[in-house]
Amino acid sequence: MERDSEKFTVYDAFDMLKGMIAIPSFSRDEKAVADYLQAAFAAEGQSLSRKGNNLLLADPEPDSKKPYLLLNSHIDTVKPVAGWTREPFLPEEDEEGRLYGLGSNDAGASVVSLYAAYRRLRRKSQPYNLLFLASAEEEVSGQEGLESVLPELPTIAFALVGEPTGMRPAIAEKGLMVLDCTAKGLAGHAARNEGVNAITQALPDIEWFNTYRFPRQSELLGPVKMSVTMIQAGTQHNVVPDRCRFTVDVRTNECYTNAELLALIRSQVKSEVQPRSLRLNSSHIDPGHPFLARALLLGKAPFGSPTLSDQALMSFPSLKMGPGDSARSHAADEYICLSEIREAIDLYVRLLDGLSLLG
Repeated sequence: MERDSEKFTVYDAFDMLKGMIAIPSFSRDEKAVADYLQAAFAAEGQSLSRKGNNLLLADPEPDSKKPYLLLNSHIDTVKPVAGWTREPFLPEEDEEGRLYGLGSNDAGASVVSLYAAYRRLRRKSQPYNLLFLASAEEEVSGQEGLESVLPELPTIAFALVGEPTGMRPAIAEKGLMVLDCTAKGLAGHAARNEGVNAITQALPDIEWFNTYRFPRQSELLGPVKMSVTMIQAGTQHNVVPDRCRFTVDVRTNECYTNAELLALIRSQVKSEVQPRSLRLNSSHIDPGHPFLARALLLGKAPFGSPTLSDQALMSFPSLKMGPGDSARSHAADEYICLSEIREAIDLYVRLLDGLSLLG
C-alpha cells in the first residue's frame, strides 16, 4: 500500500540523491544503485518491476481508457574527469544549499525530482496512466537501458525526459551518427616512388567533412555538424600506408534521418563509410503540444538542445526538461542546488496535474 505522498518532501528527495551519489554507477555497472533505489521505492510502498538495472513504477490497475504518460530519467553516470577537488562519491552539501557529487546534476536530480512528482501526481486521479522509469546505460546509449524496456511498455502518448535544462523545455535535440571511414591506397617502400599513399587519398574526404554544409537547417538546432575526431594510418616510417582510417562525429538535426544523411555522405566521398549505428536520430515535438502550452503560460521558453539523451530512442512525442545546468554535466565538482530540486518538483506537478493528452 502506497504511503501518504505528502511525506515525501524535497528533503527526502535530496537525501535519496545523496544515497545515489555515494554509490558508483557507471554506465553498464549500475546494479548497486538500482538495488538501492529498488529498496527505497519498495519501502515507500511503490508497485515496481525491474528489468536488468531499469526500474519501472506503475499503477497495478491502470485505466484502459486513458493514455499513458511516461516520466523517465537515468541512473548511470560517466566516470569522473581529472580536476575534481572533492571526492566524487562523497555527497557534500555546502552552506549555500549546493550538493556536490558525481551524477548530482546529470541526472540524479532529475531522477529524484520526477519520482517526487510521480508521488504527488498519483494522490488523485489524472486523465492519464502515469509511469515512472529510472533507466540505465543512458551515457553510452546502451541497448540494455531504456531501449530494452520500451518493447514491454504500453503505447506511450507522451514522455517527459529528465535532463539538466534549467527547467526549460527542450522541444528538439540533435541526434548522433558515428562514422568509421577507410581510405584505401597501395603499400610501397617510402624510399622509392611506389605505392599509393592512403593518407593522401583520405585528405580530400577529410576536408569535405570539415567544410561541407548540408542545405537543410533547423530553426531550433541549426545545421548538421560533422567533426573528424580520430585518424589512424601507417605501420612504420618507411612504408607507404595502404589504409587510412578516420572517425567522424555527426550531430544531426530533425531535417534529416540518419539513414538519409548516410546516403548523402556516401555519394560525396571516396572512402568507405560504415556507421556504428543509425538508431540515434534527432527528435522533436509538435510546438502545439498541450504540455508546451502550459509551459509557455508559466514563462518557460522552449529551445533546441545540442546534446543527446534517451529521447533519441523514443518514437512517441517527448521532450527533455529537468533541474540543473548542462554545463555542469561531466565536469569536475559537479553539483545541484536544493532550490533547483524544489523548483523542479513544483513545476513538474504544475505542468502535469490534470494535463489532457487527448486534445
